[in-house]
Amino acid sequence: MIKSAPVFSGLALAAAALMGAAGNASAQEQVVNLYSARHYQTDEALYSNFTQATGIKVNRVDADDAGILARLKAEGAASPADVILLVDAARLWKGDIEGLFKPIKSPTLEAAIPVNLRAKASPEGTTWFGFSTRARVVVYDKLKVKKTDVDTYEELADPKNKGLLCTRSGAHPYNLSLFSAVTEHLGAAKAEQWLKGLVANMARDPKGGDTDQIKAVASGECGVALTNTYYLARIMRSNAPEDKLLAERVGVVFPNQETWGTHVNIAGAAVAKNAKHEANAVKFMEYLATPEAQNYFANGNNEWPAVASVKVNNPALQAMTGGSFKSETIPVSVIGYNQVKVQQMLDRVGYK
Repeated sequence: MIKSAPVFSGLALAAAALMGAAGNASAQEQVVNLYSARHYQTDEALYSNFTQATGIKVNRVDADDAGILARLKAEGAASPADVILLVDAARLWKGDIEGLFKPIKSPTLEAAIPVNLRAKASPEGTTWFGFSTRARVVVYDKLKVKKTDVDTYEELADPKNKGLLCTRSGAHPYNLSLFSAVTEHLGAAKAEQWLKGLVANMARDPKGGDTDQIKAVASGECGVALTNTYYLARIMRSNAPEDKLLAERVGVVFPNQETWGTHVNIAGAAVAKNAKHEANAVKFMEYLATPEAQNYFANGNNEWPAVASVKVNNPALQAMTGGSFKSETIPVSVIGYNQVKVQQMLDRVGYK
């Protein structure tokens, strides 16, 4: 049985860890403390299966990516965290450069997770690994916009789409990650001009989340918008009449299929720098790469597994892609590396 709660005191957890250290050593080893930015019902089965298979209990603290990183920094060496689970490559990169993760050497993870979906290895090991992927796609109003006018990211900045574009904040991690990837593909100068073109094509100031962008396209407020695939998949899998109408009104494009491929982001995990149960943490991460866990992990949020040999039977994703799509192959680690540069560009072009 897994004990989970929205939050519990880092001090209490640290005290429990210290008490465990003073008590029975073997009992202490049968636990792993997880700080998670994922909040999906299917994860309960994921953690339960891990406990059944290994005897290691999962204690979980839930927060968002930024909250988890802030908590780790505040707790310092006293942190009880063993595994950090985040849902954006830029956040993983940020935690890495701030020295919050511990490099590990795991032949199992190195064999299972593609090189472009994990941190760059050092002599000490690799700090984080991706375990699922999602694409950042274009949704468009099928009554107003031609699919061929929005089938690349570059075209979103073309004057032909003036007054049609809606997005959430440019500084949101999902957009920062996309913009960082585009910068890697185009180079900084061209990427900044592209961002300037996006601003010029806005139907209204950036606001809301990805679901709000889909609704704005369906209502006619916008002609085209950006969203992560899992937001659209949730709508497509819903039985609510209003969601069925949304799904019917909007079209979806996986951009740049003829060039570098569609941008993908990850959810991934790392061993905490001050992990008290490092061996259990590595076992947990290796478990996330197994076929069974990959299905729970990815399908729980309508994503794709990071392990290429694992296939998920998700009707919404199948309908979106027709079975497959070309994704970009740049290392997701560069997404974080370009982030500061992109934020400066956003400030210069007035992207809110």
